[in-house]
Amino acid sequence: MDTLSNFIGGRYVPFDPDATYPIVSPVDGAFTARVHEADEALVDEAVMAAHRALTGPWRDLTQPQRSDLLNAVAAGISERFDDFVEAEMADTGQPRHVMEKAFVPRGAANFEFFADLVKNLPTETFELRTSHGDALNYALRRPKGVIGVICPWNAPFLLMTWKVAPALACGNTVVVKPSEQTPRTATLLGEVMRAAGVPDGVYNVIHGFGPGSAGAFLTSHPRVDAITFTGETTTGTAIMKAAAEGVRDVSFELGGKNSAVVCADADLDKAVEGVFRSAFLNTGQVCLGTEKVFVERPIFEAFRDKLAARVQQVRYGRPTERDTTYGPLISQEHRDKVLSYYAQAVAQGATVVTGGGVPDMPADLAGGSWIQPTIWTGAPPDAAILHEEIFGPCCHLAPFDDDDAVVRLVNATPYGLAASVWTQSLSRAHRFAAAIDVGVVWINSWFLRDLRTAFGGAKQSGIGREGGVHSLEFYTETKNVCVQL
Repeated sequence: MDTLSNFIGGRYVPFDPDATYPIVSPVDGAFTARVHEADEALVDEAVMAAHRALTGPWRDLTQPQRSDLLNAVAAGISERFDDFVEAEMADTGQPRHVMEKAFVPRGAANFEFFADLVKNLPTETFELRTSHGDALNYALRRPKGVIGVICPWNAPFLLMTWKVAPALACGNTVVVKPSEQTPRTATLLGEVMRAAGVPDGVYNVIHGFGPGSAGAFLTSHPRVDAITFTGETTTGTAIMKAAAEGVRDVSFELGGKNSAVVCADADLDKAVEGVFRSAFLNTGQVCLGTEKVFVERPIFEAFRDKLAARVQQVRYGRPTERDTTYGPLISQEHRDKVLSYYAQAVAQGATVVTGGGVPDMPADLAGGSWIQPTIWTGAPPDAAILHEEIFGPCCHLAPFDDDDAVVRLVNATPYGLAASVWTQSLSRAHRFAAAIDVGVVWINSWFLRDLRTAFGGAKQSGIGREGGVHSLEFYTETKNVCVQL
């Protein structure tokens, strides 16, 4: 069984075995690691280590030198690629091909991308001429300080590095709190940081839970200058309240109740495959995942049947097996939540097209958090599955006849994270994209990311934007200098 320590000031901190908690494999229910839970004193130690690093050798490095270090971190991740893949599979239970082709490579790419981008980050200059004299105004960017980075469990390495890389590129230091359920890759990254020569205290990791534990201690710490968080809207609300003390800046990517709109002129096979991926990738545990699908009536039945057939092709199994395409949910607790929605759907009048329960698994996997990918139709307008984020492998299909009416249905949610539109009509696609109230709209694709573009949600799906210069805006303070000539 692994033992995972907090990483503070460039070292793994010794701990008392009585101050640990276990984590369980979502694949088979076996205990796989013990994790040292940081108390308030350890969180303070981590924050102060990060604070000291701001005024130490990290501050004295030039921007090209910092970028070189981040590229060395990316190279270190690539050198230990298999270790990160194994760690992420052990925590999440998701298939190897997902980790090898997407989540772990993206972790390394995040460091490379922001190491290069920050070198070309522009500022502004203005010449001012008045009757009282002339002046030159120019802007300087400075790091914001110690950044509290609170990460989710659904794509832990990708989403953690998506925050840490730009924060460090801008000269900040970080204290990372990974999810208590997926602590391995954040912990392992400490070894890579140290090997790459990143100064002590620049990258710190604390383990624990939220209220009354490491998460609350971090967000309430007065020396934390800004907080970035990806996760549930309710948790974001609690963090925002903590950040109000001291008026700390926040960047949130929160929940979603995302829709796909499939028009009659869409390439049917591509739309089916795209919606399948958006609803069931990572066992539906994706903030951008599609839970509501509106299909234009002439192709509704054909789309329903093709999607159901595609869902029935998933292959359950251990993530290490190459033919596994579908993993478990993160925990039994989360499975209970998702299954409660499965039961509500039927009780409230929805028809199950496929799935709807727990699959029969071999004895060695029966203790895992397995669940069937599920499709519904026919839910009444007030059904919970149409309004509440489920965060599981499921979607509801409904026919539509009118573009304006379907836009109203898509927008009838307090969330506003993402949507996808499937049509071969360019003008229709642009009209949908403009009318849907979300932060990201994909046309004839899903999760196709250019890291230079803005990413984030509207309404209760978040505050701020990540990606490209938008990330760098959050992690820097802009100082104006006015010189009278």
